[in-house]
Amino acid sequence: MNPIQILRPSAHVAEVWLDRPELRNAFNSEVIAALDAAFRDLGADPQLRAIVLGGRGKVFCAGADLNWMRAMADYSWAQNKADASALADMLWSIDQCPVPVVGRVQGDCYAGGMGLAACCDVLVAAEGVQFCLSEARLGLLPATIGPYVVRALGVQASRRYFVTAERFSAARAHALGFVHELVAPEALDATVADIVATLVANGPAAVKACKRLVQDVAGREIDAALRDDTAHRIADIRASAEGREGVASFLQKREPAWKAR
Repeated sequence: MNPIQILRPSAHVAEVWLDRPELRNAFNSEVIAALDAAFRDLGADPQLRAIVLGGRGKVFCAGADLNWMRAMADYSWAQNKADASALADMLWSIDQCPVPVVGRVQGDCYAGGMGLAACCDVLVAAEGVQFCLSEARLGLLPATIGPYVVRALGVQASRRYFVTAERFSAARAHALGFVHELVAPEALDATVADIVATLVANGPAAVKACKRLVQDVAGREIDAALRDDTAHRIADIRASAEGREGVASFLQKREPAWKAR
């Protein structure tokens, strides 16, 4: 049985579902491999404009599967390194996917699940959801997910929640900026659908270029090289067919051609 489900409600939208509700959508090597392959394949689809990442059942993702953890207890250092590298590669595939990823968090999000959430470009969570970086309770640390969580949650909050392994609410995650939209559970799907519709309505190449821009300029010194790079990017997109069409449609007060495709 495939541990994830991939749906295509339209040519421009894909949904990737963690589909092990009986195991709280926990990770194992099969889940990691399936997610890695899915996001690599979807990212290469030129028609795709938005991906929704969600979990079936009551829990978004509880982190590592207990049976997988039992097996890891007997791993050598080399086996542990290979296992962790596969997880790191999967997170990178989601984070670097050129198509925007909208996270739909309907239930609790623990440990590695927070890594998935942190890799999303837009994160929508239901009220009442709990988040937790629980690794320290087990004598472990959130190493592979760490770079993504620190970036999304912030350094000061990460300093607390990495070492305390405390649970914190979706409201707290929203206040810290980790969650973009906090909504009532019954409004979750409508909110996700609205965000997806907004993404699909924008220029497809421009959206991908915007995602890349944020990743490339974050944390960089604003020096002559960066200023020249950003000027080069806007010149490229202004001169592109999509850029010209977008400006023309605005001036002519009509819908751009990409909305009809």
